[in-house]
Amino acid sequence: MNLSRTALMLGLVALLQACASAPPSKPIKNEVSQDLYLQHLKNLAVIDQFTLKGRIGVQSNGEGFSGSLNWQHDNLNDDISLYSPFGGQVASIKKTSGKVTLEDAKGNIVSAPDAETLTQITLGWKLPLAGLADWSLGRPVKGDVQSIIWNEFGYLTSLKQDEWHIEYQDYSNNNGLFLPNKILLKSKQVNLKLLVEQWDFVKKELKK
Repeated sequence: MNLSRTALMLGLVALLQACASAPPSKPIKNEVSQDLYLQHLKNLAVIDQFTLKGRIGVQSNGEGFSGSLNWQHDNLNDDISLYSPFGGQVASIKKTSGKVTLEDAKGNIVSAPDAETLTQITLGWKLPLAGLADWSLGRPVKGDVQSIIWNEFGYLTSLKQDEWHIEYQDYSNNNGLFLPNKILLKSKQVNLKLLVEQWDFVKKELKK
């Protein structure tokens, strides 16, 4: 199944040049900033599920996609809707504990064992959904980390993990938690830019 390449490519340059943000804070590593980083991770750990609304730009193998997305995530499920620059829904990606499915604008449905395989087949680029939830929140996935840098506030500015290089260029206060607004993800074949316009999250219930 092939999605419309025209729809996928429209507006990419405009998106990648948009949303200039304030320059990132100076990367730094010392005992004080490390303590702040560890405290920041504890603060993020209270998030049980989130909804992210924003824009996405992708370049891969000479082709691209740009548009908006609406992403609902919890520990077991993901529901991502991708929209063209004109607002029409291009694809809906749903992940459960058993499988991942993608439905295109014509109602065609394709399933795969993981989102990376599915998006490569249908969209022509890999969406790193296995790690994207943690990376979008500004923290590494559990496992090996090739390199990590945080700033004087303890917020990540650079992370290399699972063959991806993630850069964070802007943070904002969201109900007491500082979450990324601008995230750049790069692998050998994919450049992905995520601009978050709205964060909503649900905190875990405290055990009595």
